Amino acid sequence: SEWMVTSTYAFYCEFNEDFKYILLPVSYALVFVIGLALNATALYVIVFRTKRWKPSTIYMFNLTMCDTLYIFTLPFLIYYYADENDWPFSEPFCKLIRFLFYANLYGSILFLCCISLHRFVGICYPVRSLYWVSARRARLVSLAVWAIVLFCQRICYDTTSPELFDDFLVYSSVVSVLMFALPFMVVMVCYGLMVRKLLEPSCGSEGGVEGERGGLAARRSKQKSVKMIIIVLAMFMLCFLPFHLTRSLYYSFRYLRQVSCNLLEASSIAYKVTRPFASANSCVDPILYFLCWPEELLSKISKKREREREREREREIVPPDA
Repeated sequence: SEWMVTSTYAFYCEFNEDFKYILLPVSYALVFVIGLALNATALYVIVFRTKRWKPSTIYMFNLTMCDTLYIFTLPFLIYYYADENDWPFSEPFCKLIRFLFYANLYGSILFLCCISLHRFVGICYPVRSLYWVSARRARLVSLAVWAIVLFCQRICYDTTSPELFDDFLVYSSVVSVLMFALPFMVVMVCYGLMVRKLLEPSCGSEGGVEGERGGLAARRSKQKSVKMIIIVLAMFMLCFLPFHLTRSLYYSFRYLRQVSCNLLEASSIAYKVTRPFASANSCVDPILYFLCWPEELLSKISKKREREREREREREIVPPDA
């Protein structure tokens, strides 16, 4: 149920939200299982199998940490919604769960923006990127991202309180513009310029001294960039955009205070339906890392498999003891 307050009186809108007691536990359970497996694998590869951390590796590590911290909160949300809004834990722990949700949401958006900018500089300004991009700067940028996320989420409003809702709406609108709309615009501009660069006939065709080998490496880099553009744009369009649009619509209807309960209920349902989409970014983020899997790691895996095959062949060749 939600409060609706007018200038002269207050009334209560009763919402039928039984659907969320099935939708949210099931969707969160799927995100928990799939996201935990994918992010644990990505963390293992990054921490134990990657010797030299490139800037993209640093951004992906921080992105994976965002997802992992949020995924560990999902069992509590699953219990909460499965037990029909019964929260047996403390209020500070409830605020921590809420904080980690938005830290994951906006941390993911900002780190995806960093990855996109990093790729944009490498493709559109390949020579200058040698001076602009470094692992040290990537660490500093990552620290700045965490500081921004912590600063913007330091306030925890009670959204069910009519007295605090107006202040919360202003805060939520500013955060949405700075942490979603602005990065989304940056990503769109970067990808538009990247696509224009990748469509140029000269892009990826110069092999230099290496000849065909250089051309093949350039084509692989172009294919990787195209895949990254598709995945990141799909995440923004499917995970982040619907959530922010429906939430803004729902909060706007609550602020207007002259909206009918039926319209408010419809916007509330749409807002809750998009929550699992926002959580699903924790499952899609690791796919971006596997797409950019270091070639040296792949070569190690292939060499290890070749050694295993050679050992099996040697066992088959060796005759049994007489």
